[in-house]
Amino acid sequence: MLDFVSKLSYDVADLRELMRLLCSPDGCPWDREQTHESIRRNMLEEAYEAVEAIDSKNAEHLIEELGDVLMQVVFHADIAERANEFTLDDIADATCKKLISRHPHVFGEVKVETGDDYLAFWDEMKRKEKHHKTTSEAMSSVASSLPALWRAEKIQKKAAKVGFDWPDYSGATDALRTELIELDDAICTNGNIEEELGDLIFSAVNVARFFDIDPEDALNNASTKFIERFTRMENMAVQQGNKLEDMSLDEMETLYQTVKAQNNAS
Repeated sequence: MLDFVSKLSYDVADLRELMRLLCSPDGCPWDREQTHESIRRNMLEEAYEAVEAIDSKNAEHLIEELGDVLMQVVFHADIAERANEFTLDDIADATCKKLISRHPHVFGEVKVETGDDYLAFWDEMKRKEKHHKTTSEAMSSVASSLPALWRAEKIQKKAAKVGFDWPDYSGATDALRTELIELDDAICTNGNIEEELGDLIFSAVNVARFFDIDPEDALNNASTKFIERFTRMENMAVQQGNKLEDMSLDEMETLYQTVKAQNNAS
């Protein structure tokens, strides 16, 4: 039995100690065997679940999911500490120093009037910190582990900052139409369909950027809408005494268009 005192309420120090015990020789074999790489995906999944909790506007749910994210940070810190790489305090130290250095208008003499002014200033500081001498270097630094739509958006924003951008949305929508034609041509000529499809999606992200639309939100909303419409289509088929798997594509399409028309009318 590990020596851990039960309490009515715990704090971050308790979480740190609990993780240390779990990864100790007398703790949990699974926890002890993990590496940064083996729990890499866990960090991503927990972060997404925290975002979903934010969207739900449920405080208890958010506490739980932020706790899972915090646990991942503590877990990685414990792995690193056992390997004599760094500690949780090193993480906190680096973070505090970065926050201070990136807020000279708060902790120094720099004057910033608006939030937009600060964002421009912050971007320049970040570029200097990472020693980016060119825009292409800044683009290459965008994490490839980001969701592809967000990565495309961040890369496009960096290009826009040096003026490589359409004057307005019409240029972006024209480019989107062009990419669709090129995709259709690749399909017809057995060309590089994957490449042309990627160009089409990249152009769609560009259109979203002009309207300050988060492309991830747009696609997620489209997926949710499709599920809702498909559910109504399936229920409509059941009410008519049919199963979708027994219907032709034309029959299902007729039901789907009926559902779509009902949604547009409401």
